[in-house]
Amino acid sequence: MQKVDWELYLLPYEQAVEELKVKLKNLRNELKKRKEHAPIEFVMGRVKTINSIYTKANRLQFPINENIGWELRDIAGIRIMCQFIDDIRAVVELLKQRKDMQVFLEKDYVTKPKESGYRGYHLAIKYPVQTARGEVIIPVEIQIRTLGMNFWATTEHSLHYKYEGIIPSNIRQRLIEAAKASYTLDNEMNNIREEIKEAQIAFTRKREMPVDHMLGLVELDLDVDDDIELGEYSSKSSHGNEGMEE
Repeated sequence: MQKVDWELYLLPYEQAVEELKVKLKNLRNELKKRKEHAPIEFVMGRVKTINSIYTKANRLQFPINENIGWELRDIAGIRIMCQFIDDIRAVVELLKQRKDMQVFLEKDYVTKPKESGYRGYHLAIKYPVQTARGEVIIPVEIQIRTLGMNFWATTEHSLHYKYEGIIPSNIRQRLIEAAKASYTLDNEMNNIREEIKEAQIAFTRKREMPVDHMLGLVELDLDVDDDIELGEYSSKSSHGNEGMEE
């Protein structure tokens, strides 16, 4: 069996994750500054531990050698969270248009969920990394999920660890039902996404108002509150006097 120097082997994978996190966060920030809808809510990334690599390779019966990265395809992993289901497709299209990566495999678990109930969109990309010895092309898996899909997936992952991969049938069935409920909620939020976007834009604009204008709004609100309180007090006093007279 070929021995792998893991410290050197994983370096480009670590570099790829850090570079992609920065690029995707910058993409999100640029869209926001252009006052356009940013389909990316936030980005996470990780490199598999050596133990996880061995565990998955043994389960799939892949030999541990220099080609293991291409066999597993997810040693470097990026996760993109979206607010709406429609944002997932928008992110997929944005990634396909980029010149600094190439999509070579995609799996749509959003419209066709796994038997477990899992939903998400997976892309496998070829990503070039510049090293001291030249360019290296490595595979990176990108998972795109809504916040609800991600919550469900991380919960199921935790249960897999607790039950060592054999989740009791009653809990597994409840997970499937929970996945359906989560997807129903995602669809409802997707149906009113325009209203939600407008509300978020209005809130952002209010936060960005100049301080002196905000103070003016506060003073105006206080005046309105005073008028309401005075009206209520006068009304109460009037009713009170009537009661006393009676």
